Amino acid sequence: MIRVQQVKLGIDENLELMPKKLAEKLGVGVAQIKEWHVVKESIDARKEHDLHFTYTIDCAVENEKEILKRIKKDVSVATPYVYHAPEPGVVGLKDRPVVVGFGPAGMFAALLLAQQGFKPIVLERGECVEDRIKSVEAFWERGKLNPNSNVQYGEGGAGTFSDGKLTTRVKDPRVQKVLEEFVRFGAPKDILYAAHPHIGTDKLRGIVKNLREEIIRLGGEICFLEQLQDVEIIQGRLCSITTQHRKINCSQMILAIGHSARDTMHMLMKRGMYIEPKAFAIGARIEHPQEVINKAQLKSNAGHPRLKAAEYRLTHQANNGRGVYTFCMCPGGYVVPSASMEGGVVVNGMSEHARDGRNANSALLVQVRPEDYGNTPEKAIEFQETIERKAFEVGGRNYRAPAQLVEDFLAHRASTKIKEVEPSYALGVTLCDLHDILPSYVCEALEDGIKGLDKKLKGFAMGCAILSGVETRSSSPIRIVRSKEACMSTNVEGVYPCGEGAGYAGGIVSAAIDGLRCAEHIISMYHLIDEEV
Repeated sequence: MIRVQQVKLGIDENLELMPKKLAEKLGVGVAQIKEWHVVKESIDARKEHDLHFTYTIDCAVENEKEILKRIKKDVSVATPYVYHAPEPGVVGLKDRPVVVGFGPAGMFAALLLAQQGFKPIVLERGECVEDRIKSVEAFWERGKLNPNSNVQYGEGGAGTFSDGKLTTRVKDPRVQKVLEEFVRFGAPKDILYAAHPHIGTDKLRGIVKNLREEIIRLGGEICFLEQLQDVEIIQGRLCSITTQHRKINCSQMILAIGHSARDTMHMLMKRGMYIEPKAFAIGARIEHPQEVINKAQLKSNAGHPRLKAAEYRLTHQANNGRGVYTFCMCPGGYVVPSASMEGGVVVNGMSEHARDGRNANSALLVQVRPEDYGNTPEKAIEFQETIERKAFEVGGRNYRAPAQLVEDFLAHRASTKIKEVEPSYALGVTLCDLHDILPSYVCEALEDGIKGLDKKLKGFAMGCAILSGVETRSSSPIRIVRSKEACMSTNVEGVYPCGEGAGYAGGIVSAAIDGLRCAEHIISMYHLIDEEV
């Protein structure tokens, strides 16, 4: 097959015209196009009156060699990616490998290990997705928090209650493996080629369950409501682990604990594992009417039936030297209660697959540096917790989110009345002045950022837009130090720090890739000794 790039379709043209477009670009008859499929689809909205879709297409066509000789631009040999797991290593592994955490990193690590016959044991402190949904809904409806099963903890990780965004800037061929597995377990096929693929919270829950059942079918064991509580390290090597239920002999453990498992982080520090502080970001969620974002991005094309709810991703350098940026933007989405600590308030964003909610929301974040909080991993965690507890107090000690209109935030006055933008946060908001919660340098950067981002996206600084706090969990505040090549802890042999919680990923896809990478190192070194033989 050959790969053809820069094939254009207008927004009023459908995919049925693709053979004709390909024939025109290749200078052949339509009958010579035997087969084709979409590799990539993106939308070019730079010119209001020339908005169009741009495609990369793999196609089978007569006289391919002649076409490749004749056309040098936008045409090449198609080279589809096929994932190949490493060959099993020569060292016998007596004890099954353990995967701690069943978010994207843990799921894909466990899946690959299971596919290669390693029968992993997975420990997840939270509930299976069916029960987790009930716990989350109880919190969103009645403010009844389950500290061990919530938006942060449980099957699927924090991403299960988000937009299910699969966009990544990571240039790694494993991206295709991750997307193909998601499709195999129930995701829409368009995630394989969409420029900004997403699944949606509603669909992601079923996919997570299907993936779990496949791991079990292949001999893996998934243990819900079972938390890693201690590790036994002898002469720098992992020997066993302990949960609240049992002791497990273990020499190979993938540590995919997520960015909110602070108690586990403290335990690992006490056991001497090398952990360092790192930069992260904090801020609030900002909500606008989705219609405003659509008009700002799509202009007169807003509302066209071929076009989805518009997105944005914005950055700004504040006058105080801090980076300000939007993160995890949820078109047609909701701001959701995301606490995992009793007495703390955390917000996050979520969209369903249709992205048809009235508001758009995004995290609006400011860079925080290690020197801001004391430059130790313990101080990093304490910094997050302090802000979350302040938000809980200001919100009314009932998990309502402290919130403020943008015009009032810029004027340094507490808000007293909601205007055109109705907050979507399920437990309700308490109007306040967010300057009483967030550090002064964060507020200063946010003020400058809101004004600056309005120049890039018209309406961003609209006065009635709502800021809801606090967003503190966009990434882990610590990094569990590991070797670059083997992905293994630099001072504990057999432990593979993995994913967002360990400080090596920043989203569903990058975390899943990191899970695959860690599993690959175990596979390439060992083979499981079957006790029944």
